[in-house]
Amino acid sequence: MMETKKTDKVLLFKGIKLLIFSALSLFMGPTLMTMALSDKENSLYIPLLIVACLICAMAVFLIFKGIKVIMSSIFDKK
Repeated sequence: MMETKKTDKVLLFKGIKLLIFSALSLFMGPTLMTMALSDKENSLYIPLLIVACLICAMAVFLIFKGIKVIMSSIFDKK
């Protein structure tokens, strides 16, 4: 008999949670970057720009990780 493949709901919700955090980072990173680039004379220009770039990079990483987790919850069988 063939086994029916079922979606692992725990992994699915973990992947959705990662995508939600990535969506928040996608909005927060460019907003901080805009704030940093609008006032270059501020003493926090460089640290704020570094943090904004790290948040943008984290958002891209979380998108790929979230999609990978969702795909593995749907297609991998245990």
